[in-house]
Amino acid sequence: MIIKGLQKQTVIDYPGKIACTIFTFGCNFRCKYCHNPELVIDDGRPEIKEIEILEFLKSRKGFLDGVCITGGEPTLHKDLPDFIRKIKNLGFLVKLDTNGTNPEMLKGLIEEKLVDYIAMDIKAPLDFYENVVNVKVNKDDIQKSIDLIRKLKEYEFRTTVVPGLFNENHAKLIGEWLKGSKRFYVQQFRGIKTLDKNFVNKKPFTKEELIKFRNILKPYFETCEIRGV
Repeated sequence: MIIKGLQKQTVIDYPGKIACTIFTFGCNFRCKYCHNPELVIDDGRPEIKEIEILEFLKSRKGFLDGVCITGGEPTLHKDLPDFIRKIKNLGFLVKLDTNGTNPEMLKGLIEEKLVDYIAMDIKAPLDFYENVVNVKVNKDDIQKSIDLIRKLKEYEFRTTVVPGLFNENHAKLIGEWLKGSKRFYVQQFRGIKTLDKNFVNKKPFTKEELIKFRNILKPYFETCEIRGV
C-alpha cells in the first residue's frame, strides 16, 4: 500500500459512523476537477507506513466505529485486501471509495466480507465517461462493479457535478442507468484545489441548480440527496 494521508476523525465520510479516513496514492483516471491532485501526481509528500496506521487504529479502538479507505483509487493496490483484513481483525467497519475499474478485486472483497460499505463514483453517463476521466475506459468493468455493489446492504453511488461536464440530460441518463439503487448523492464541485489548474476558482453550480438535478434523479433511487452545500 502507498498511503499518503490520514484524517484521524470524520463524521461525514462514513454515513452514521465515527471514522477515520485513509488516503491511498495513485489513480488510473485523470479527472480535471479532481480535488486530491496530490494523490494522482506525486508532490513529494512522504508515505505513511502501514504499521503506523495499524498502531493508530489500535489506539482508537472503542472510539472509532470504522475506517474509510479512499484515494486516488485504492483498488490499484494489490495488497489492499490484506491491509483490510488487518483492519477488520482489529474490529473496525470498513468503507471503501472506488471508481469501479477493478470489479475482480471488488468481487473478492465482497465475497470475503471485508467491506461493510462501498461508495462508487459515477463520473458521467456511461457513454460520456471518457470525456470526464480523460483516459480509455473499460465500460464493462464499470458495469460489473455497479452490479456487484448493488447486491450489498450498504452502498452509495455519487456524482460530482461540474459546470461544462454535467447537465440535466446527464442527470436523467444516470437515473435511468442506476434505477432502483439504494442511495445516490449529487456532490457539489469545489474549485479550491484541482488536478487541472484551469478548474481552480471555476464557478460551481448554484444551490438551485443542484436541487434541480436532485429532483430529476430522486424518482430513480430510494434515497437521493445533495452533498457538499
